Amino acid sequence: MNNIAFFRIFKIVKMAAVFFIQLTLFERRHRGSWTEETNRKWEMLVKKQAAEYRRTALRLEGLLIKLGQFLSTRADIMPKAFLEELEDLIDRVPAVPWEAAKAVMESEWNGPIETILSHIDERPVASASIGQVYKATLHSGEEVAVKVQRPDIDRIIAVDFKAVRIVMNLAGRFTTFGKQTDLPALYREMTAIIGAELDFKSELANGRYFKQRYESFNAVDIPSYNSDISTKRVLVMEWIEGARITDLAFLERNGIDRHILAERLTNMFLEQLLQEGKFHADPHPGNILVKADGTIVLIDFGMIGMLPATDAIYIRAMIEGILTEDYSKVVDGLEGLQFLLPRADKERMKRVIRAMIDAYTSQSFKRMDDLAAQQLLEEIQLIVKQEPVQMPAGFAFLGRAVSTFIGLLHILDPNIDLMEVGRQPVLDWLGKHAGKTNPQTILLQSLRPLLSLPQKLSAALDEPARLREQQDAHRERAEMERYLLKSRRDALLFTALAFPTVPAAFWTEQAVLLYGGPALLAVSLIFYWRSIRAHKRFLQK
Repeated sequence: MNNIAFFRIFKIVKMAAVFFIQLTLFERRHRGSWTEETNRKWEMLVKKQAAEYRRTALRLEGLLIKLGQFLSTRADIMPKAFLEELEDLIDRVPAVPWEAAKAVMESEWNGPIETILSHIDERPVASASIGQVYKATLHSGEEVAVKVQRPDIDRIIAVDFKAVRIVMNLAGRFTTFGKQTDLPALYREMTAIIGAELDFKSELANGRYFKQRYESFNAVDIPSYNSDISTKRVLVMEWIEGARITDLAFLERNGIDRHILAERLTNMFLEQLLQEGKFHADPHPGNILVKADGTIVLIDFGMIGMLPATDAIYIRAMIEGILTEDYSKVVDGLEGLQFLLPRADKERMKRVIRAMIDAYTSQSFKRMDDLAAQQLLEEIQLIVKQEPVQMPAGFAFLGRAVSTFIGLLHILDPNIDLMEVGRQPVLDWLGKHAGKTNPQTILLQSLRPLLSLPQKLSAALDEPARLREQQDAHRERAEMERYLLKSRRDALLFTALAFPTVPAAFWTEQAVLLYGGPALLAVSLIFYWRSIRAHKRFLQK
């Protein structure tokens, strides 16, 4: 039943539609009255949805597993209950029977597995959405990991993509995210990247690329790949002993400092972020291992994204702008990456970016009262709605990789200061490669607190005026929404009163009612339709 195309599409689309309705109704019901009790109810709703998603994903497998892996790593923003519900989706997918996996290997190798392997454990060491991994030994005595593709997985993924396309169409019509993102382009990129993951020869080439790329990193290891016996559906690589990087008991047992490990991981990831080329698009805990000596092992290069040289330049400029508090560089970088369209209010964007970074670096979020924090978050949300801000489809997988990685860092070290950890590696990289960073820039960075004092003092003096402007804008918006809602209610009432005149006209055969009733109903329906359109346009501003 689970492999029937119509059944899979129906289950996925139905689940997404129910989630959209639940979230929309909750936000409208509690708009403007977010309390501790509201937050508790919100977490309960999210936990319920996560549990439903987990059950559906484990039942259907396929593409839902990959999406669940992404959600389960958002430790920086997702509630703990959500993470607990979805953590089993990471390399703990139910395995296919041994005989089915063996049949795939023998089909790809054109003969019994004994011709290639002297021994293989029939129980997989890891099971994921695309394939599962077995520990085996070659006739030479070398221990290897054998990754075998799940039977019929290519057809299942193709069906799931049809369901995801329907869900994206719904998201484009009924969610804020959908209206701000080029979902068709995102869909095309997803099919290209995940489609490539179904070809293990592509993963083989990617693994060799990263093996060469990280040769100079002493604390990072990449397995070697055996191209002679690897095929499109079977991949053979060096076996490296280690535990998943989030196995905190393993880290403690081997005396591995979690903060130092997080720093090493940051250095590795920043190298991918700052330099054009390929980047690992799926850095979840199941794909990053750690040896007993603290060496990081990066595996599974099926999902790989590309960072063009021009994008790398803009990203470096943004990071440099953040470190030196030159927020014009940050905004220009966002515009260059096409997150901002030309008509965006850059001064307004700079102000919000400065407020966010100042709040993070000073940890003032923890000291803010509820009203101040809510006002900052509301202003950010208002800018996203009002300004021409968009999510370029080409950044979907880079954004996914960054958010997954940040979630992983928060699991390793919940108190990590990402700007502090990343500052020196970025400055070192800029000094070596960017060509624009000089000793004066580094000196500027060391004097940052003193140099930024006038800016912060000016911002503090301007804050009352900005607060009044924001409050006036909120008040005007609330009044306009009340007016539109009243017009909508009046139009609905007018329609309800006009509707009975139509059957009455045919019943009484009175000329006035016969012609006037349908006309009155038509006018009232147009009035109601126009009031709905006006309200929708207002909500989209």
